[in-house]
Amino acid sequence: MGFLFQKRTSQGEAEDCGTLVLEVQKGNGMARERLLRSYTPFILKTVSKVSGRYVRMGEDDEVSVGLMAFNEAMDCFDTTKNISFISFAETVIKRRLIDYFRKESTVSKRTVPMSSFEQADDDNVEGIHYYLEAKQSIEEHQAQNIAADRKEEIIIFTKKLADFGISFQELVQVSPKHEDARIRAMEVAGIIANNADLAAHLLSKRELPLKQLEKSVDISRKTLERQRKYIIAITLILMNDFEYLREYITKAL
Repeated sequence: MGFLFQKRTSQGEAEDCGTLVLEVQKGNGMARERLLRSYTPFILKTVSKVSGRYVRMGEDDEVSVGLMAFNEAMDCFDTTKNISFISFAETVIKRRLIDYFRKESTVSKRTVPMSSFEQADDDNVEGIHYYLEAKQSIEEHQAQNIAADRKEEIIIFTKKLADFGISFQELVQVSPKHEDARIRAMEVAGIIANNADLAAHLLSKRELPLKQLEKSVDISRKTLERQRKYIIAITLILMNDFEYLREYITKAL
């Protein structure tokens, strides 16, 4: 958006922009206000592009980030270099928004649309470098979030297992060795998780509802008792909002 906006700017306007930036850096507050007012549409377009949605002045925090980034660009722009101030400002806005989304994603798990950075010209080395840098940083941050979420799930799951006298570490030992046996055990867990009475029995008495299960599944009581810990663990995963642990169950089934 910034490059398109710059193409619509006449040479006189570009020169006027450079002059105003110099005035801003000399402490001219009126020049700062003039630039902000003139380029507010550009800021909104850039913020909308990076956010992947329409944003409004005074309603979206991203706009405030964009305005502050534009102010930063005015203060930091090197007028001695033969580069466009608008291109420089666009880069600063994108980087500050990435920083903002990184902080926000720890709470909201928000992702940044990479389409926002995929329009760098082939001959724009700085743009391509920035795209790769942004892509890598966002992917690394998302991977860190996933790892943190998985760790939190395991901590909560471990506490729930403890209520049944089961440790997370022993699940490997009690897991059925044969794949078909594991699948049957998971199917039993699914039956319990999807039956309100069976689930209530499990949670209240901290034991498998063996009598009811014998009527519902073609598995011997002896096998159910032998796989008790594994079936309980899988049932707890299915009954709770364990996104990553449930993926394991889904793939196995």
